[in-house]
Amino acid sequence: MALHDDLTAIQRCVDELVRTMGQVERRAGAELAGVDFRRVRMDTDHLRESVALLRAAATSAAAPPTPSAPPKPRPDLVTIPDTPYDRSLWTDSDDEGLGARDRHAP
Repeated sequence: MALHDDLTAIQRCVDELVRTMGQVERRAGAELAGVDFRRVRMDTDHLRESVALLRAAATSAAAPPTPSAPPKPRPDLVTIPDTPYDRSLWTDSDDEGLGARDRHAP
């Protein structure tokens, strides 16, 4: 469970960072407010979400695997003979991409 403990410690540190950022932002007031604090606040929120995703992934990885359905049986294989096909099967078809034998390509 060392990984779970490490992720919990990271979560506590990120929570402390968010709390401290809030305090600094309130103390700074209007003189430092603006884009810089919004950017840091967004970064800390993103960090908090990332740690939550890591914890969720670690929890699901530690969970026992769910039993899956038994594999489906493979269909019977069909053997294809090496002998040439009967040419009369293709008397009414065009050669692929070339057109019919008695006509010319445009």
